[in-house]
Amino acid sequence: MNKKGLLIVISGPSGTGKGTVCKKLLQRNDFWISVSATTRAPRKGEVDGENYYFISKEEFIKRIDNEDFLEHAEVYGNYYGTPKSKVLEQIDNGKDVILEIDIQGALKVKENYHDGVFIFILPPSMEELKKRIINRGTETEESLMTRFKSAYKEINFVSKYNYAVVNDTVEEAVRKIECILIAEKCRVDRIKSTIFDSREGLIHEQFYD
Repeated sequence: MNKKGLLIVISGPSGTGKGTVCKKLLQRNDFWISVSATTRAPRKGEVDGENYYFISKEEFIKRIDNEDFLEHAEVYGNYYGTPKSKVLEQIDNGKDVILEIDIQGALKVKENYHDGVFIFILPPSMEELKKRIINRGTETEESLMTRFKSAYKEINFVSKYNYAVVNDTVEEAVRKIECILIAEKCRVDRIKSTIFDSREGLIHEQFYD
């Protein structure tokens, strides 16, 4: 029997390094990363099907009506969404899927796919988070304060997730996530059909003799 893969949803406030963590996870593991669909125009160097699936607004709305997305949102006049069929196809084929997504999207995915593993990336401290955002060198004073205030609010959503991982260092954060995934694959409710199939139901007698 083919074991289903895991849907691994990773999110957290801006500046926590979740993108870097996901990149390292993909380097070290045979995961499949979900590619979002969007109605915005491709930017220079972006490749359709690799960075995003670039589709028209009409097509996107049609797919919403057909319930083709695990989640979707409108941001600054453009639509973004996670294609459901491609993700479920990979999971059904036994492939673990990483979905790096914002908190709003993650909570929508949780509503539609209860069996996912939801991991929240935290900074070592709010002071360290502020340093990381400043060190990017891309923020004005005003946008820096906006991002920092948003981070304070977003951290309150950590209780909606299954796990929280503090990103002290990328290597350590990745190691913790890998340990979480090993534990998830050993959960009885995920593997009970395999256990019963392999022992022809005799496991029940062992437990209760």
